[in-house]
Amino acid sequence: MRGNVDDDAGPAESVPEVWTGRATNRAQWPLAALGAASLALGIELAVDSDWTSGLAPLLMSVIGCVAVGLLILFGTLAFVHVHVTVDRDAVEVRCGHVGLPRRRIPLENVVGAYFAPRVTPHEWGGWGYRWRPEKGTAVVVRRGEGLVVRLGDGRKFTVTVDDAEAAVRVIRYRLGRIASSRPAAPQS
Repeated sequence: MRGNVDDDAGPAESVPEVWTGRATNRAQWPLAALGAASLALGIELAVDSDWTSGLAPLLMSVIGCVAVGLLILFGTLAFVHVHVTVDRDAVEVRCGHVGLPRRRIPLENVVGAYFAPRVTPHEWGGWGYRWRPEKGTAVVVRRGEGLVVRLGDGRKFTVTVDDAEAAVRVIRYRLGRIASSRPAAPQS
């Protein structure tokens, strides 16, 4: 899905009230299926087991399959897609079908935004919500273009999203509006 900024319009006209973008990673669906299969195996063992070796091995198998299944299932479904919204007040990032994890960054805390043409899961240590001391925090759901937001405290937040260049234009426009609305410092 492309962002909704029209490049042919004038500067004020090209910035919508709310910009939205998203990115999807369909490659994680097989992992979610693996999690569901593990969960189903755990349930099957619990319901239809004729184990004669005792209750402890059965409980360990059931609990193990259910726990692994839930971790894989929810861990992958949370990062199948990401939804980014830029409005007058903030940049908001919501992950997965439930919208969690969610991060809201007020524009008053943002000092800049730039386009990253190639963000890869490899550079961040995998898919998902990531943190690297030298790079900052990121939500990586797929390889490709991304939005990088620089915060006033020096940290960076990166998110993979389609049409990240449009998001950068909207954020920069909003930051310019915020800067022009602040009162000027008194001159000595």
